[in-house]
Amino acid sequence: MANEDKVCQVETALNILVGKWKPIILYHLFQKGTLRFSELQRLIPNITKKMLTTQLRELEHHDIIKRKVYPQVPPKVEYSITEYGTSLNPLLETMHKWGLAHLEHLDELYGGNQAEHSN
Repeated sequence: MANEDKVCQVETALNILVGKWKPIILYHLFQKGTLRFSELQRLIPNITKKMLTTQLRELEHHDIIKRKVYPQVPPKVEYSITEYGTSLNPLLETMHKWGLAHLEHLDELYGGNQAEHSN
């Protein structure tokens, strides 16, 4: 029974963070603080506007990020990590460090072209 609880907790976390873009969005918000939509687009050039919007809405729904809209023309929208969302920082930092270590490991294992082997 205890193992089932652990699986469920991991599954819950993965359901919130799953996908290519959410961890990247969060990493940039943790590193740079509050960012506008256009700044996030520049930092993540391969994400579509629609996908960025979807991912931001999902993170907002889970109270990981907050969205602040300024009543002006054109509209100004900023995104930042919520107080609750800051609890993810150690997890993302660990994932980032593991990713770097993994690339180094692949470099040692395959001799330099780890990008070919990382997918």
